Amino acid sequence: MSRFPDNFLWGGATSAAQCEGGRCLDGKGLSHLDYVYYRGPKGFCNFVLKEDYEYAKEHETELNFPNRRGIDFYHRYKEDIALLAEMGFKSFRMSISWTRLFPTGKEEKPCPEGVEFYHNVFKELHKYNIEPLVTMVHYEMPIGFIDEFDGWLSDKIIPYCFKYMKFLIDEYKDEVKYWLTFNEINMVCAVPYLGGGIILDRYEPMPVPSSPKGFKLTEEANRKWDQKSHQALHHQFIASAMIVKYAHETAPQCLIGNMFNLHHLYPETPSPENAFRAHQETEFNMFFSDVMAKGYYPKWILSYYRKNGIDIKWYDNYEEILANGKVDFISLSYYLSSIVTADPERQEKIGQFIRRLKNPYLKDSEFGWQIDPIALRISLNELRDRFNLPIYIVENGLGAFEELGEDKTVHDTYRISYLRSHIEAIADAIEDGVDIIGYTPWGCIDLVSCSLVSMSKRYGFIYVDADDEGNGTYDRYRKDSFYWYKKVIASNGEDLSD
Repeated sequence: MSRFPDNFLWGGATSAAQCEGGRCLDGKGLSHLDYVYYRGPKGFCNFVLKEDYEYAKEHETELNFPNRRGIDFYHRYKEDIALLAEMGFKSFRMSISWTRLFPTGKEEKPCPEGVEFYHNVFKELHKYNIEPLVTMVHYEMPIGFIDEFDGWLSDKIIPYCFKYMKFLIDEYKDEVKYWLTFNEINMVCAVPYLGGGIILDRYEPMPVPSSPKGFKLTEEANRKWDQKSHQALHHQFIASAMIVKYAHETAPQCLIGNMFNLHHLYPETPSPENAFRAHQETEFNMFFSDVMAKGYYPKWILSYYRKNGIDIKWYDNYEEILANGKVDFISLSYYLSSIVTADPERQEKIGQFIRRLKNPYLKDSEFGWQIDPIALRISLNELRDRFNLPIYIVENGLGAFEELGEDKTVHDTYRISYLRSHIEAIADAIEDGVDIIGYTPWGCIDLVSCSLVSMSKRYGFIYVDADDEGNGTYDRYRKDSFYWYKKVIASNGEDLSD
């Protein structure tokens, strides 16, 4: 018998911003991800700095914006969904583009073409008995909200977002059972522009090889970073809780989850100081789900705010709003683990996503991400004990530079090995008593990388013939992992052999 339940939701994950394309077609507006530009095959761009954003706006006609092209899912969705069905998908995680429905975010009524597009996508998924898992806000907002509101820093964005989310529930509640409010909500604290449309303006050069941009924020900028990101986060918590409450009242057949980036952390050594530092970092990583699943801010984060001079402007009646908007399940992305230290000369800002310290017991991916399936099992057990809610693993996977071979495929044994080890860890967690709903590896079809803003870094079971400059046929080709994952799904996780 399979260790996975009979109704386990095997599938894959994408986002509208990274795969749809169709920029400005049928009334679509531009989102803030449409202004993140390509910087070369290994050039990281997260738009922390004001000068980057202003440069993108000033040189819009000259720069390369891969998210605007995506992989043309907008026109090829039937072909792509047929390929997912061929693999045997039970679930497909996707997102809806806010600006495809409400181009500026302020329209009274949505674009009918956009509304119909998503109806058609859901219809096509249901044709193959694939359950849609829909993220409402996946790193996207109308670009005008950055210039007018400073993104999620202002509570003025909340009613616009709630109106958009409310429309999604009202319009698609009979077609979509599983919903997520915000993608990786904790990333607003690590990459403020990406997660919240927040722009910072002070930094000092620091040539650190593992730091993607090679800069270090000044102490004052770090304080502003914390202040702005946690204020924006508070507004996202409010919008999320509001729509969860609304969905519970009007669409009880729907289940609404949170979504956060799970980043398991070990102490560098068994010293009590390092152990406590790892505990602090873990609590920080978990508190996002505490607020969304338990309905209140834990006392320790309020103490952290006081000690670090973070003065949150609390939304009116926020405690009741959060208490009445608790999610139905926990969802997460998991890619890597790291180690932390209490050494003041080497420790990083709490909640930092990029870690300089390496675990000598682990192997690295091509991009320096440490591969650790056991940490996933540990974390799943911790989440079970902390929340006692079903868990949906909605992102996991291995990015790599890949080229299509002469035989029109990619022999991605490294991806198969990575996924096999993580699926085994999930099966172990299920045997540990963790209630896991499903598993949707990231980028099941190649799409634009979030970190590199390129097609070069690929995650998919399906190769898309497109390069970083938009050249290529955009035709789809099955990789070796396509056939392997098809066998995994058909056996409900029992056959993991090559």
